[in-house]
Amino acid sequence: MANFKELLNNVKAFVFDVDGVLSNNSIPLHPNGEPMRMVNIKDGYAIQYAIKKGYHVAIITGGNTNAVRLRFERLGVKDIYMASSTKTNDLDEFLLKYSLNADEVLYMGDDIPDYQVMSRVGVPTCPQDAAPEIKAISVYVSPLKGGEGCARDVMEQVMKVQGKWMDDNAAFGW
Repeated sequence: MANFKELLNNVKAFVFDVDGVLSNNSIPLHPNGEPMRMVNIKDGYAIQYAIKKGYHVAIITGGNTNAVRLRFERLGVKDIYMASSTKTNDLDEFLLKYSLNADEVLYMGDDIPDYQVMSRVGVPTCPQDAAPEIKAISVYVSPLKGGEGCARDVMEQVMKVQGKWMDDNAAFGW
């Protein structure tokens, strides 16, 4: 098997879980019962930047809140799969939509619902505080916890390997 840095050359798309990856594992509840999430601003920057650089970005989450949808739509994410009970079905739809092969996808998940989908992609990754079963199948474990910049970590590494990080339009604007 190729090493992690070699695998990054093939990445054309990023797919992320939300809870435990793009948000931390502590989710306070709003008085109306809806879960509230804390997100990392650097993850957000990396997501919108990757989209501007031509990468496909998708969110596949079991959660289903308007706040999550709005957050990622505003960053330019067009493929947001909410209330996903079988993440492999949503991955298949995403792959078909963009004529991607599973080995061209970097997926970051943190818990058992991500296991099957991570077993199918070319670059399965996870945050430092992922479940042991998820760490075992990941080719890279970020030193950062979920919600603390782990998505930025992997996206930046891909774009650096592919020569797309900090070029003339790295942008100083969103």
